[in-house]
Amino acid sequence: DDNMLPPNLRGYAPEVVGVAKTNAKVTISQQGRVIYETQVAAGPFRIQDINDAISGELDVRVEEQDGSVQAFKVNTASIPYLTRPGSWRFKLAAGKPSDWQHHSRGPLFGTGEFSWGVSNGWSLYGGALLGGDYNALSLGIGRDLMMFGALSFDATQSRARLPQRDETLSGGSYRVSYSKTFDELDSQVTFAGYRFSEEDFMSMSEYLDARYYGSRVGNNKEMYTITFNKQFRDWGLSSYLNYSHQTYWDRPSNDRYNLTLSRYFDLGEIKNLNLSLSAYRNRYNETNDDGMYLSLSMPWGNGATLSYNSTVNRNDNTNRVGYYQRVDEHNNYQLSAGSSRRGANLSGYYNHEGDAARLSANASYQEGRYSAVGLSAQGGMTLTPEGGALHRVGMIGGTRLLLDTNGVAGVPVRGYGSTVSTNRFGKAVVADVNSYYGNKASIDLDKLGDNAEATRSVVQATLTEGAIGYRQFDVIAGEKAMAIVKLADGSTPPFGATVLNARKQETGIVNDGGSVYLSGINAGEIMTLHWSGAAQCQVQLPATLPADMLTRTLLLPCRPIAAAPAEPVE
Repeated sequence: DDNMLPPNLRGYAPEVVGVAKTNAKVTISQQGRVIYETQVAAGPFRIQDINDAISGELDVRVEEQDGSVQAFKVNTASIPYLTRPGSWRFKLAAGKPSDWQHHSRGPLFGTGEFSWGVSNGWSLYGGALLGGDYNALSLGIGRDLMMFGALSFDATQSRARLPQRDETLSGGSYRVSYSKTFDELDSQVTFAGYRFSEEDFMSMSEYLDARYYGSRVGNNKEMYTITFNKQFRDWGLSSYLNYSHQTYWDRPSNDRYNLTLSRYFDLGEIKNLNLSLSAYRNRYNETNDDGMYLSLSMPWGNGATLSYNSTVNRNDNTNRVGYYQRVDEHNNYQLSAGSSRRGANLSGYYNHEGDAARLSANASYQEGRYSAVGLSAQGGMTLTPEGGALHRVGMIGGTRLLLDTNGVAGVPVRGYGSTVSTNRFGKAVVADVNSYYGNKASIDLDKLGDNAEATRSVVQATLTEGAIGYRQFDVIAGEKAMAIVKLADGSTPPFGATVLNARKQETGIVNDGGSVYLSGINAGEIMTLHWSGAAQCQVQLPATLPADMLTRTLLLPCRPIAAAPAEPVE
């Protein structure tokens, strides 16, 4: 698993960019299997947190709130697959394909791929997919050209038998990929690639479509793709360009352009303004879909952002003003209002990071066309022999950490994100931890109540993927007060004697004259005094605690452990 490696040793992670016309749902799938799904706000989006183990052709589907759908493909394999010298990387999988409704379809198959660092600069890679009526074999070689970048070439041969047509198609696909960073120009070609596929070459997804739906989707011929980044530091300007050209054996070619320019700047007393311009063109079936998105945002008060954006496409022109407010680490919301040729539009959403779930609500209104409201809750439950809790969830079945505060409820704990309060059993689960990393979880002492004290507020854990870790905090819960401890003969315990509660937690140290500042005081609780390496006597706290504990001094008789403690006096 590449996640076992340090970040600088991991492979390439693809990114998906586009422009949403409204609040939209973006679904990324591969061969009919959903691998990523998220909600994005109107405007440009850039998804960069796809698992770096994902490679190949991805299908991107953007579902707008007005019902329209954008669909395009992203080729994430157009990058040299280089491996460090002497290292092997491999992946093995077996299963059955499934459709959008998660129904199994297609034959049982097995697949595998590998990459071998032959020497310093040369890598050999390849793979196979074996599924009875569909089989494919691939082999390639990559070369690190040092100052000239990196280059790879690979070939894939497929053989597909279509029973309903009683025919067998066999063809090859050939690809060249290149990558280079131009430090002197402060720019980078993230990847540039060329691929040629013969007419009878079929990917597995094309084979499944042809077999079960009777029609072949795809039939690619040539594909050119390039992604380019450039920084203009003197102007504070960043640029991003993506271009792909796809030709087919049976229909007109498809072109996709995407250009983004962004700049941070100050305007008088207003700091950190951001101006961004995105323009795109999708040419599909000899029809152009052109669009442009312009946005300006500025900080506004504490945790707020005021923004203006304008969208222009062939169907509509929209101008919109938005206001975003981060109320605290658990709550944020956004409101926006605008107008277009179709009339006024309003939208908003609210997010709450709760202890048990992540809640989200949204609403949209387009004059004369539609109104929409949505509500979602995403959470999980973890139960172990040590206890459990309801909790927010990042990735279902992902790595988690069960935190225990020894039965103390309402203690704010955190991983890397916002805090979570322990439940009535003193348990909480944080899911924002990384696999194979040293993770730290802590108690937020600034938010800890006055009736609790943490003597151990930081824990650490390094967990494998999908593991549930368990760590305990040392928390003392209860009131605080000054007390005088007296022994049965009227003397006082020796200086430095320690006071322990029933959980063996140290709640105070005796000073001169038997005075002690006690924490974790609970009504009727029995505490034990220790000195000379052993428990010597016990004190019992009042059955009813006075309201003004901090302004009173308790007198606590300390009786031998074998005897019943007497009631304290004030």
